[in-house]
Amino acid sequence: MTASRSSAARTKEYTGQDITVLKGLDPVRQRPGMYIGTTGIRGLHHLVHEVVDNAVDEAMAGYCDRIIVELLADGGCRVTDNGRGIPVDNPKGQRRSAVEVVLTTLHAGGKFGGKGYQVSGGLHGVGVSVVNALSEKLIVEVARDGKLHYQEYERGKPKARLKAVKNIKRTGTTITFWPDPLVFTDDAEFKFETLAQRLREMAFLTRALEIRLIDQRQEPEVKEEFRYTGGIVDFVKHLNATRDQLFKRVINFESKAENHEFEVAMQWTTSYNESVFTFANNINTHEGGMHEEGFRRSLTRVVSNYAKSKGMLKDKDPALTGEDCREGLTAIISVKLRNPQFEGQTKTKLGNTEIRSYVEREMNEKFAAFLEEHPSEARAIANKVIGAQRARLEARKARDLVRRKTLLESTALPGKLADCQTRDPKEAELFIVEGNSAGGTAKQARARETQAILPLRGKILNVERARLAKTLENKEIQSIITAVGTGIGEDFDTEKCRYHKIVCMADADVDGSHIKTLLLTMFFRHMRELIELGYIYVAKPPLYRVKHKGKNHYFMTDEELNAYRAEQNGKVEAARFKGLGEMNPDELWETTLDPEKRTLMRVTMDDAALAADLFQQLMGDDVEQRKDYIQRNAKDIRFLDI
Repeated sequence: MTASRSSAARTKEYTGQDITVLKGLDPVRQRPGMYIGTTGIRGLHHLVHEVVDNAVDEAMAGYCDRIIVELLADGGCRVTDNGRGIPVDNPKGQRRSAVEVVLTTLHAGGKFGGKGYQVSGGLHGVGVSVVNALSEKLIVEVARDGKLHYQEYERGKPKARLKAVKNIKRTGTTITFWPDPLVFTDDAEFKFETLAQRLREMAFLTRALEIRLIDQRQEPEVKEEFRYTGGIVDFVKHLNATRDQLFKRVINFESKAENHEFEVAMQWTTSYNESVFTFANNINTHEGGMHEEGFRRSLTRVVSNYAKSKGMLKDKDPALTGEDCREGLTAIISVKLRNPQFEGQTKTKLGNTEIRSYVEREMNEKFAAFLEEHPSEARAIANKVIGAQRARLEARKARDLVRRKTLLESTALPGKLADCQTRDPKEAELFIVEGNSAGGTAKQARARETQAILPLRGKILNVERARLAKTLENKEIQSIITAVGTGIGEDFDTEKCRYHKIVCMADADVDGSHIKTLLLTMFFRHMRELIELGYIYVAKPPLYRVKHKGKNHYFMTDEELNAYRAEQNGKVEAARFKGLGEMNPDELWETTLDPEKRTLMRVTMDDAALAADLFQQLMGDDVEQRKDYIQRNAKDIRFLDI
């Protein structure tokens, strides 16, 4: 009876009066992470992407050829296009302008079955209404029908109706917004280089579209302009600029059908890494999908048939694999569809089955014709692919040898691994630690139930410049592969991953940064799915410790330390940690390992093409390009210990 009365009492506590219906844009302000992923810097940049995507849709429809993005001195952002302009009349059944409907209503626009756009990328996003909801202030200006129309918003609410303010001849839309400081974290500010990379990609994917990026926060202001008449051919040339190409020509062909289009640009290099990137309606489908599947199937078939027809591959020889055919390949695959269907872990996998057969059929015909018409390039491709096959078979022997030594697939784990007690990967964390000294401290500091420690002796191999067989010879990489449990290459299986948090933990100095970059390069090139699943992290240990009034205070940056000093009238002495090994176990636990207090940065795969380009710049052979990148981004470096 007591339990029954308790249940009834709980039922009375939860009634219809407890149900809240959020109206308009209120859901966005209540749960911004649901719409833009995060309220940090990635979410902030997402706002810019949403506005730019709408302008790019105008360009894809053939009505816009210039977009200007300005980072304003007061923290705002202005995006201007010369498209048709958002309609200013009232939609059917509405007593307000189409501009206001678009800016205040989720999922409103001209891309949901209307005739405004045949294809669009903005459809995949959350809409400019979300930008409005998360902005302290937003101004929209529409040049259309011979007049300039103006309206201002405050945190998603219109301050007045849309009104025509003057006569004007041009057309287009300008949206200026100031992100709401009540929503975004204090360290979230627009990064010029991050936006430049994304805008460059959009310009590559939309042939002859001019995109300008202007940063008014600097004196003098910084400008960069992107316009590529070659489209994705120029994209491939850009990605291969520092690589040795097998031949100068970029293979390119395209085709159009009633409801979809397909274009590919590809070129082989002497490198060992595959760089195949896919897009649907200009959306980066880094999880692949049906268009990539059709491309891969055709590529392997066409290259194999050519090699056999020319006697370069005998019937008795082992069959070529897709991995062989894609070694050293840089390719951009772009499709456009009327009704794209996205799925997958992050909704970036194209699910339209009809596009697979379409891409495969067009590739079979056009790529086979290219090989017959260009015998010099065709033989270079075949020789490269057959060389990759031999290297793969050698790598298999190396992997088999490693297995026999119980370094990969047996139950034996690396001797220096201090494993955790739990066998549930969702609870288990692996900290890859630089140096035996820091590793020893971490082993004492950890929570043994859930935290494993793997110390590294020295720097691992730079896998950007090595084939798999060479990679497998590196003992530190062997230890990582064994500890993680997924295998590598043909053996790779995410289901066997022993930890769902794999944390790169290194000193906050130049050597530590290099080690983290080497580790991330290895994960990116050989275990990319772990990044896509969100399993890879970077730890952020503190730089300074201040003992004040009997308590320890820790600071990540000079700015944090100086702010604290200002609060204490400058009477503060700070000790700087030169390395993790300098911390005692209690300090390491409190600052870097304790889940309640630590700072971890999850490594994400927002853009595989840009990530591959960056790894090539940082870890490839071109010293000048690496120097240029560091100089361009020097202003974003908070701390450098040389």
